[in-house]
Amino acid sequence: MMTKTLARLGSAVAVAAVMAAPAMAETLKLAHWVPPAHVLTSSTIEPLQAAIAGSGLEIQVYPGGELGAGPLEQYVRAVQGVADITWGLQGYTSSQFPLTMVSELPGALPEGKTGYDMLWNAWDAGQITGEFPATVPLALWLSEPNIFIMKDHDVRTPSDVAGLKIRVSGSAAAATVEALGATPVQMPAGEIYNALQTGLIDGVITGASAVGDFKLDEVANSYTLGAPLGRISFYLVMNAAKYGALPEAERAALDSIAGRTLSAHAEEGWNARATTVIETLRATGDNTVIDLSADEIAGFAAMTLPVTDKIVGDLGAEAVLATMRGE
Repeated sequence: MMTKTLARLGSAVAVAAVMAAPAMAETLKLAHWVPPAHVLTSSTIEPLQAAIAGSGLEIQVYPGGELGAGPLEQYVRAVQGVADITWGLQGYTSSQFPLTMVSELPGALPEGKTGYDMLWNAWDAGQITGEFPATVPLALWLSEPNIFIMKDHDVRTPSDVAGLKIRVSGSAAAATVEALGATPVQMPAGEIYNALQTGLIDGVITGASAVGDFKLDEVANSYTLGAPLGRISFYLVMNAAKYGALPEAERAALDSIAGRTLSAHAEEGWNARATTVIETLRATGDNTVIDLSADEIAGFAAMTLPVTDKIVGDLGAEAVLATMRGE
């Protein structure tokens, strides 16, 4: 009798201990392919982690391709559940995101508007949701304006680019480069340094933040600002099944920042990083930083803005662009 009583008492104590113990936190895997010092961490990942703190949800970050080295496969990793959340560029798989990438085209973003509002306007209208199957976008945003980042070539007019090999991130920038008479070379950002160093490419069209994030100032020496070259679009997406399976409180914690709020953090971080990089380039004596005049900008616009009209027309995306712009 005493043995049975002690056994029951032990079981009761064990149950009470389990009930009193704090619930185990749910951990989500977030994968990306850039170093931890990249602007992605401070602008996007850290605000997301702060927003869910104390909710029972945690995010473990796997940087530098730890869950798969190929930047082009980032979206698929979220779909397949290799990671719960992934960051990437729509341009790396341009054919999947034709309407989303309208936002990248030269002149697409009106003065005084934000890139993230453009993308979320189209998302809320249901115009680009089909391009994000099996995921829930947590953030969608645009980079700072693209610039020319060159090695041993100063760019002041379109003729200065003609015949050169220019790295691009996706189809929108590729069409722009072709309109300028240059040859587009698509490659992930992590390969730009070696390509510039070895002469595989003559220059790059991308945002100034990339100069700092990928140390391109070590191999480039001339930078041209002001030409209408478009921007780069980014996503942070979560596996839809994983998102739907979260307990309500944890999902609510994610929802408190997901969408335009997190996207604003990201885009503002990119812009701030670009500003700092450009200031540093100007202060360094061995760089040429070219600020195009109004007439010089118009010379580029005459060749790049028609690219936007053609691509939008070919896609039949006039309504999408109008929605993005809030028209």
